[in-house]
Amino acid sequence: MNINLSNKKKIALVLSGGGIKAAAYHIGVCLALKEKGFIFEGGSKESVQLRAHKTSPKIQLYVGSSAGAFVSAVLASGRPLESLITAFQVGFGNTPFYNLANEESIKPIGYRHIFNLNSRRILSFLPETLLKKSILTGGLEVLLKEGFKLNGFFNTNGLERYLRKYVLDENDFSRLGVELYIVATQLNQSRKVVFGHYLENESKDDVLLLGSQKISQAVAASTALPPVFAPYPVKYSQDKEIYLYDGEIRDTLSTHVATDHGADLVIASYSMQPYQFTDEVGSLHKFGIPAIVNQALYQVLEQKVSRHIQFQKQKQDVYTELKTICKEEGLSSDLTRKILNAVCEKLDFVNGVDYLYVAPRAQNYEMFFADHFSLNPQILEKILMIGFKSGLASLRYL
Repeated sequence: MNINLSNKKKIALVLSGGGIKAAAYHIGVCLALKEKGFIFEGGSKESVQLRAHKTSPKIQLYVGSSAGAFVSAVLASGRPLESLITAFQVGFGNTPFYNLANEESIKPIGYRHIFNLNSRRILSFLPETLLKKSILTGGLEVLLKEGFKLNGFFNTNGLERYLRKYVLDENDFSRLGVELYIVATQLNQSRKVVFGHYLENESKDDVLLLGSQKISQAVAASTALPPVFAPYPVKYSQDKEIYLYDGEIRDTLSTHVATDHGADLVIASYSMQPYQFTDEVGSLHKFGIPAIVNQALYQVLEQKVSRHIQFQKQKQDVYTELKTICKEEGLSSDLTRKILNAVCEKLDFVNGVDYLYVAPRAQNYEMFFADHFSLNPQILEKILMIGFKSGLASLRYL
């Protein structure tokens, strides 16, 4: 598969979730894209217009979910890619892929920004009835019942404040000179939620489009991973509030959001790759419950991604086969067009779109064992390296 970049009119970058580990991986992938000459457009409409003369391939549409939402928001804001490295303090600035001498840095992100204690709900863990009864007369049972109503030990308010105060000069989707879409999941409905520059909120099939929120709030909603983080509330209307959480819950990849908005090249990066047996590491059964649970989760997510990729290929194959049959049967161009248009509509398929998927390779077992929420600079540097090499391997098709 070879992709001709010169024919592409709108390039999109789709970034999935997976905690801080995924963010570091995506940064590595983005460094590979930069190495290949890609430009990450971002900032206000005015600043983007000033750079319109550059001829290098430009990424002008971002779709992010969970950790990918954070990275997408930073890039769409116009911050340089290297500033993400300083934000996570990757390798204490020793990573050899960049030079920060003339780059704008971001205030380092810390655990206090990510793990904001859900104090109000935690205090409700101690119900008034417990103060009136002794444990021996039922207090312990009450404690447990009330405790299980805790909706998360932390919330993402700290991350929202961090983006609003230190990163986003423009916090409105409408003010950006590029397209940014943040994906979340609605808690009390079985539907995806997409934040973006929509004129009004709209419920469309099994997707809710929200156009009246701040970027920082959208990222906070998309990164609220249960049960660690509480669902994030957003105002849906004047008198209605809805709760949202992690954008990866319902769909692992949201490439369709990019194609729905006109992208003809979609570069999708995802980091959740199951462990593949190696003699060096051995079987996961000896690593205990955390590794086994992690493997089970990754296998489920990998299956969803594989089916997504396979379905995209099947739709392309059906379209190509029908086009060939129409030509062989000597059908008129008008009838051929009607048939192909009907196929596209029924299959929700857009012809002419190329997809490039970037994921860790089977030998990258360090990626599997790395902690999802570690800010250790050395660990993040290793993950960034894996993302960089994975990106270069996938980009050989360009």
